[in-house]
Amino acid sequence: MRCRSRRPLPPLRRLGEGSLAPVELAGPTERELDAESADWLHRLSAGEGALRQRAERELHARLVRIALTEVSRRSASTPVNGPELTDVAHQAADDAMLAILAKLTGFRGESRFTTWAYRFVILEVSSKLGRHYWRNPPVTLDAAQWERLPDRLGIDPERHAESAGILAEVRRVVEHELTAHQRRVFVAVVVDGIPLDALAARMNLQRNTVYKVIFDARRKIRRALAANGYLEDPGLERR
Repeated sequence: MRCRSRRPLPPLRRLGEGSLAPVELAGPTERELDAESADWLHRLSAGEGALRQRAERELHARLVRIALTEVSRRSASTPVNGPELTDVAHQAADDAMLAILAKLTGFRGESRFTTWAYRFVILEVSSKLGRHYWRNPPVTLDAAQWERLPDRLGIDPERHAESAGILAEVRRVVEHELTAHQRRVFVAVVVDGIPLDALAARMNLQRNTVYKVIFDARRKIRRALAANGYLEDPGLERR
């Protein structure tokens, strides 16, 4: 893939020039803030002076570190790599910074400020990696993918002698016992190998929502395998 040129850092440059109004906290928070969170809010809402600019630079640097860690963690499940993966991390940090500043008055202290802020950048990473996948998705080979399902479902390798029966039972459950939504998500992620982020972006769903659908589908399949003697322990909590 062609690596896009690095974008300037809009949160730091534009905010310092006063293109956005100073953030003002809308009254007291719902609960008493910890000292670190209170300090972040104080500095980020300090008008257009040096105190706020230093806080923005510090927060942006942290967001970049979190984004780089997150794209590295997910690198095995995305076709994005090399300089473009690094560029995705910086784009995610830039956009997360803008979102955090725009929603600063919505922070109510249910968690630490940094925990709250890091969620923005992780969501941005998921969204951007998901969109990148669909630029050039790989061609899936349905038969070969289905044959690897016993491994993906955590079936003991010693039971692979029964793989034909296991595979037939899995396909029966997928076709006749999963809901249409579960079937679409399960086949896309587990059979075709589409990354969670990519499917979430395509279906306009949260990543955790897609994960929960897959977990429920796997649980149905393992129950059926146990009921038909292919598994001694249904392993319902295996993920």
